[in-house]
Amino acid sequence: MTGKKQLRVGIAGYGVVGKRRHHYIDQNPAFRTIAVSDVTTEREGEGPDGVVYFKDFEKLYDCGLDVLFVSLPNYLAADATIRALERDIHVFCEKPPACNVSDVRRVIEVEKNHPRIRLKYGFNHRYHYSVIEAKRVIDSGAFGKVTNIRGVYGKSSIIPFSGGWRSERKLAGGGILLDQGIHMLDMIRYFTGDYDEIKSFVSNDYWCHDVEDNAYAIMRNKEGCVAMIHSTATQWQHKFRLEITLNEALMELTGILSGSKSYGEEKLRLIPRKEGCVVGSFEEQTTSYLDDHSWRDEVNEFADIVVQGKPVENGNSTDALKVMEMVFKIYNADNRWRETYNIEKA
Repeated sequence: MTGKKQLRVGIAGYGVVGKRRHHYIDQNPAFRTIAVSDVTTEREGEGPDGVVYFKDFEKLYDCGLDVLFVSLPNYLAADATIRALERDIHVFCEKPPACNVSDVRRVIEVEKNHPRIRLKYGFNHRYHYSVIEAKRVIDSGAFGKVTNIRGVYGKSSIIPFSGGWRSERKLAGGGILLDQGIHMLDMIRYFTGDYDEIKSFVSNDYWCHDVEDNAYAIMRNKEGCVAMIHSTATQWQHKFRLEITLNEALMELTGILSGSKSYGEEKLRLIPRKEGCVVGSFEEQTTSYLDDHSWRDEVNEFADIVVQGKPVENGNSTDALKVMEMVFKIYNADNRWRETYNIEKA
């Protein structure tokens, strides 16, 4: 970007995700991180890297930012995003976009008043190469339409399981479904559109927080495609598996490359239906993905959107709203869960 002014970037929330974003932000020639904030910051002021450090994210708004990356706890995400939009600062906000659906709608109302400012949400799984290839196969129509989807996404606790904001409804808004399962719901939407008929069971029987540690849902869209998901915090060996059945093939996405490396090797299996074979197909094509460039690619796409003034096509505010509505429809579909925790309607 020789001869062009770099966009000044701030990062609100400098934990694991904020630091990872910082790494890829500074690799992009259009961006330069000038300030970050985190409540754990011990000493405010300019660090040896030239970046200014704050404890309070509110101080970032006075730094002359062009772009803000929001990696804050759920209960702060919507307000931090709104304050940036009101100051004509482009925003990249991590998932989930808020604690509830109403807060996402508040963000969208502010966004409408700033049409030249770009808002993107971090639905990182869309940028994994296995997901990109699965989407390409589906959109090609080569194996017909998707008829059903089954997914399991689970880890062994709600971190930190002994306390902290992720395990408190007033701060997190929800548990494992909102924190992790939202990624799988976003992929289901990405592949097959919206779902208007939902049944569910939601529970917190194991960890006994006031947020869910298991959510089971079965959904059907207007085209008749049925999707099932189990989002769990009692999966003693971490698991990611998404099975997509088309008219003429089965695709299986297993493992997902992550910072913890705990979900196994990322693979995509394509199994064509074999005509006349009563025991199922013995043919398959398996692709393994050894490198995760999703974080880099997502940041680079956002930089290009901001510099070129392009619309946000992946992870826009409509995507954020629709997937949050799915989450809360799942909560509401379990009558006991809805009544116990007075769940907001989607």
